[in-house]
Amino acid sequence: MIQNIEPHVLDNSYSPRPPQDRDFVLIYCDKQAILKVNANDRQLPTYNELPPEWQIAGESLIYLFSVDGTAFFLSLRKVDESDTLKYEDALLFFRTLRPKWLAFSGSTATHLARWYDGNKFCGECASATEVSVTERAIVCPACGTLDFPQISPVVIVGITNGERLLLIKHANGYDRYALVAGYVEIGETLEEAVKREVMEEVGLCVNNIRYYKSQPWAFSQSLLMGFFADVVGDDSVSIDKAELSEGTWFHRSEIPKDDTTISLTWNMIEAFRSDVCGIVLGPIV
Repeated sequence: MIQNIEPHVLDNSYSPRPPQDRDFVLIYCDKQAILKVNANDRQLPTYNELPPEWQIAGESLIYLFSVDGTAFFLSLRKVDESDTLKYEDALLFFRTLRPKWLAFSGSTATHLARWYDGNKFCGECASATEVSVTERAIVCPACGTLDFPQISPVVIVGITNGERLLLIKHANGYDRYALVAGYVEIGETLEEAVKREVMEEVGLCVNNIRYYKSQPWAFSQSLLMGFFADVVGDDSVSIDKAELSEGTWFHRSEIPKDDTTISLTWNMIEAFRSDVCGIVLGPIV
């Protein structure tokens, strides 16, 4: 999955320092970021690759995190593109940046960039905010309100029926097969969210809910939590047509293939496909 960057190590502690030449800089504006564009390559620019005319001084950069000692910084300053440094969709880093550890790092940097960019003014008193110098937070100098990076919990559900798995397709956006998923609502447990999302999206009841694994997902500022659950009673699918275009049961031997290996969704689908020993389908622990 996208966060598996071993042997590289992400250090997300807040340990700001001045930028060094080989540190990476994410220049973010209007959901786009500057990339160094070559014929067959996309990369984040390093600090020493920024043109002098952009006037991005080290003290104006926001420290984000480091990977193996290489730091990532953020600039929210709008700049003019050059021949090789151009704005591109910041939510597509995982498809364009190589190697894999840089794709994950760039995506994580984008998560923080969207949060910093969206909190320039205090939600309590509307005053301009400042970046904290002691922790990863935004502080209001007028009323003292502190804001911290936001992470939304999302459940993904592999609905099983013996040797079959339910796959869905969304009505809009992502057009490949996926699993039922949704945000956890206020006051819900994860298990309650699983049951509600399954009922709302495909009209099924489930039990034997069992946790599988989790994944940070910067593109929706979320933490994805995967569960498997067994259908109970009638297995007739009734999709929410506002959300989905398809809901189909597939025997494990007939599950379609996909070319992605980065998402928790397809990690779960492949786990079900290959789980001939019943590990995924085993009893709740």
